[in-house]
Amino acid sequence: MITPKRQIALVGFLQAQNCTTIPAAWRHPEARHDVTNVDFYQHIAKVLERGLFDLGFFDDRLAMPDMYGGDHRHTVENGIRCVKLDAVTVLTTMGMVTKNLGLGATYSTTYFPPFHVARLFATLDHMSGGRAAWNVVTSVNDNEAKNMGLEEAPAHDVRYDQADEFMEIVHGHWDTWEADAIVADRASGLYARGDMVHRLDHEGAHYRSRGPFTVPRTPQGHPVVIQAGQSGRGVDFASRWGELLFMSNPSLSRAKENYGAVKSAIEANGRDPEQVKIANLTFPVVGRTMSEAEDRRAAYDLLPNLIDDLSLLSEGLNFDFSEKGLEDPLSEEDVAAMTGIQGIRNQVIEVTGNQTPSVKDFVEVSGRGRLAHPVVGGPTELADYFEEWFTSPACDGFVIAGTHMPGAFEDFVDLVVPELQRRGLFRTEYSGTTLRDNLGLSQPIPGAWRR
Repeated sequence: MITPKRQIALVGFLQAQNCTTIPAAWRHPEARHDVTNVDFYQHIAKVLERGLFDLGFFDDRLAMPDMYGGDHRHTVENGIRCVKLDAVTVLTTMGMVTKNLGLGATYSTTYFPPFHVARLFATLDHMSGGRAAWNVVTSVNDNEAKNMGLEEAPAHDVRYDQADEFMEIVHGHWDTWEADAIVADRASGLYARGDMVHRLDHEGAHYRSRGPFTVPRTPQGHPVVIQAGQSGRGVDFASRWGELLFMSNPSLSRAKENYGAVKSAIEANGRDPEQVKIANLTFPVVGRTMSEAEDRRAAYDLLPNLIDDLSLLSEGLNFDFSEKGLEDPLSEEDVAAMTGIQGIRNQVIEVTGNQTPSVKDFVEVSGRGRLAHPVVGGPTELADYFEEWFTSPACDGFVIAGTHMPGAFEDFVDLVVPELQRRGLFRTEYSGTTLRDNLGLSQPIPGAWRR
């Protein structure tokens, strides 16, 4: 048996909102603004499939980033992720114009019942012919909590405790129907074997869910699970549940270190590290030449405003930066009060070597509201970058974040993908019909998650 050559996984990082991850993206002269139009998303889906991407997946939040100063007006006036559509609905429309592209969406374990999420993504897997993926998140922001009827988000470790139990319920429901349960025998009148459909009867510290589940086993066994945790607790969670891990590493050395550590953590959880793909977040700025790419980068750097940074930092860290001066160091109490994305806080402390960084430090190190740490170049330079990271190895693939939509993906597909194919690093055709086929992931064994 010939072992297939290892190849790069490519993931399109999408937003069902008025901009990309970067608030200033809507100001780009080539950006489309018809983001509530189905054609906008279907066009992007066709571009990604033409580029043979494994999947596109949507990031999401359940609130505007309006924590800065406790006022939403700056968010709306500056277009700071102020329009947010339901990602699964958008994905459904994208699946209608594609045949192979994986379809992933973010859904929070903090505010939705496990049965609902299990049914939503199992249904999407059936409707797409086995292309669904769920990006699991624990919501971090108090303003999300207020939208969902609560006053504040649960504490960091509590969120993950809830999420572990949530995943047990979801996987339990996904395993309810055995693969051959449905008979649909008109002659005998038997639709499905009752002894092959099971109740869950879960009663835990945070949830109760009876079952049986109402969606038969899906084409993939169950949807692919995406996870992006990078804090200590987040890595534990990702190594137990994730099948496609979304990482953000600022340097090759750090990426190699984290790649090895996470693969080891996966193995320690009794799982096969080869059955978990790690993809690193990347912002490519692509030109036909290096000179053209550098000009594009320079033009893009003129678009962001400081309020973009401060607003997204406040949202991500669940901390209102409006009461602090830009140059003022934060107190230990301030840093401890940042209960949101721990990876952002920890990275700023590590890079600055300061336990009480300034607001400016957070802006500059995190790059939260701007094009931070982009990869700039023509097809050769971009392919060199991807090849080095992939072969080191520092990752199994890349999450490609666009600087503006849809042009950034069009440039990448037209200019970079052919060079990766020429080097034998990326597929020239899809290897199968399901997302698992294309990622090289096996069908999950029912009950294997019980550890």
